[in-house]
Amino acid sequence: MARPRPTRSKSAPVESGNCLETFPNPHPERDYTVRMRCPEFTCLCPKTGQPDFATVHIEYVPDRMCVELKSLKLYLWSFRDQGAFHEAVTGHMLDDLVSLMQPRFVRVTAEFLVRGGIYTTVVAEHRQPDWQPPTPITLP
Repeated sequence: MARPRPTRSKSAPVESGNCLETFPNPHPERDYTVRMRCPEFTCLCPKTGQPDFATVHIEYVPDRMCVELKSLKLYLWSFRDQGAFHEAVTGHMLDDLVSLMQPRFVRVTAEFLVRGGIYTTVVAEHRQPDWQPPTPITLP
């Protein structure tokens, strides 16, 4: 006799962007960089419906607000059942983060795993018009 398969409850799909939350920047007077690496991003190929896997890197210099990490995790999960071209999903993430935080600078880099022998990396950036990055310091 076959054992019954376990069932998983399906939660309501998360509306992309609606689950993102912020908190006040603890040091708004200072430029500093927040770097996040999200190695478990998935979405669906809009042509085949097959899953696409990527590592998403988010780097930003906050202004007044920072993105809350649990909400970012839920936001990234919201793409799992959505068909999206690599360029579109990366740009969508950038737009949502800019709209949410209005950072001084943000860069989203999505490194997609091989599909048909091709790796794809998409980089999208936003910078406030009046913000200039500090001069990098090179140590000996």
